Amino acid sequence: MINPVHLRTLLEVIRHGSFSGAATSLGYTASAVSQQMSALERDTGATLFTRSARSALPTDAALAMSRHAAKVLTDIDALLASTARAGSGPAHELRLGIFPSLATFALPRLLRMPEWQRLGVSLRLFVGEPAHTIQGLRTGGDLDLALVYQVGQAGLAWPSTLSRQWIGDDDFRVILPEGWGIRGGSRVTADQLADMPWIMHHPGTADATVIERLFASCNLHPRIAAYCDDFNASLELAAAGLGAALVPELAMVNRPEGIVALDVPEIRLARSIFALRTGDADDARVRLFMDHLAEILRSKSIGPKHTAPGYAPFSGR
Repeated sequence: MINPVHLRTLLEVIRHGSFSGAATSLGYTASAVSQQMSALERDTGATLFTRSARSALPTDAALAMSRHAAKVLTDIDALLASTARAGSGPAHELRLGIFPSLATFALPRLLRMPEWQRLGVSLRLFVGEPAHTIQGLRTGGDLDLALVYQVGQAGLAWPSTLSRQWIGDDDFRVILPEGWGIRGGSRVTADQLADMPWIMHHPGTADATVIERLFASCNLHPRIAAYCDDFNASLELAAAGLGAALVPELAMVNRPEGIVALDVPEIRLARSIFALRTGDADDARVRLFMDHLAEILRSKSIGPKHTAPGYAPFSGR
């Protein structure tokens, strides 16, 4: 009988390309990971990895197994969630904190998915900025899972007791009013934007500081038309002709008419999206949610590009 724990470890070894990388992600030792993979090889009669001192290259058999393993593990999580739902009642609820632009893009799609509806896992939502949703995890009971973003390496902190999973990067785009006469998708230089009015973040915030440094590195000192931390408002103001703006892809789901997005090679910025949870959050519910979220974000080209399909376990900060 194949051990599901070994299948999860297999996916992590393939994702990281080494036993040590998988061990760090899972909280095991490299020796324990190696022993699990050896046991899986004995159970299946297949050679799964070509081992070297620094890497573990998956064989064709391992890659084939990983594709089936992802589905098997999702089915196991669904079984656990159904069992909990038939038992104590409230165990099927997932208390989720999520930031507004991700909620706007992902949650309507999730709630309409027949696969999600059949699971019977209900969501209790707290939609807010990362600093607020992290507080729901700090207090030890308000939330099971928080989806947050971070621009750069500073400005957002969470307790070391929380587990973290990187979801993907949400790229920022330079947005201009269509009436300014530059075609959407055009490649322009930062110098060409120097004399234009801009809609910028309120100064003093961590995001604003990162953007200001990026602009300064391009010798771009924008003329401020407005300060605004609401991306929907920034998009509407840009569409009305007030100024250019820097807006992440997820916030452009309901983009208004009258704006164009440009390619500015010097202005490359993304916000990293993380999932945070406490150690006692129910694994089955969290994994099921994360599997479906990953499927939705792949349609937006957000998420790890070279990972095995299926759930990637949480790791410590």
